[in-house]
Amino acid sequence: MKMARSILVTVLLFFASSPTSAYDPSPLQDICVEDLNSTIRVNGFVCKDPMLAVAEDFFFSGLDIVRIPTNAVGSTVTPVNVMQIPGLNTLGISLVRIDYAPYGQNPPHTHPRGSEILTVLEGTLLAGFVTSNPENRFIFKVLQKGDVFVFPIGLIHFQANVGGTNAVAIAGLSSQNPGVITIADAVFGSDPKIPADVLAVAFQVHKKIIELIQAKF
Repeated sequence: MKMARSILVTVLLFFASSPTSAYDPSPLQDICVEDLNSTIRVNGFVCKDPMLAVAEDFFFSGLDIVRIPTNAVGSTVTPVNVMQIPGLNTLGISLVRIDYAPYGQNPPHTHPRGSEILTVLEGTLLAGFVTSNPENRFIFKVLQKGDVFVFPIGLIHFQANVGGTNAVAIAGLSSQNPGVITIADAVFGSDPKIPADVLAVAFQVHKKIIELIQAKF
């Protein structure tokens, strides 16, 4: 009985500390450059012959370029994930640059496959996230240049430029392809539309208000 308990404890400790708890699959080889020509679809991307890998597979240029936001929310996101750098396949990391217009925002959204760590390069940002039900705690901080803030995986979060000048941030994510679900787009801009009656009950407003919002998307 003591040996059985000892084995059980050992197994539990192994799984608690095992790198298999990482969200993206752990690599089993040095490199697995995404094969852009493959029609095979797996959880991730098929690897091309490693002997055909070149430096360009691990390279991206242009993250220093200022991208002036022209959209309604006042922010522009420049992703650098596996779609931009094929060599990121299986490595479990990516990043983005975010440019904010004065008083613009990166609106509430989630990354279903990765946590995020954000660093402010210029400007002043209000950053925060909301914990899951039933607490729904809003945890937030006003960030200045050089400040860092973390958004846990899957939680709704945002950044808003609360300064009168342009702002810039860089964020690292713990997935080669973390995904993004912008809450307003998903709820009000789905295709086909979620029935307005359903959303009216969910948001406790009149159906016509829902229809007005849906028309904007």
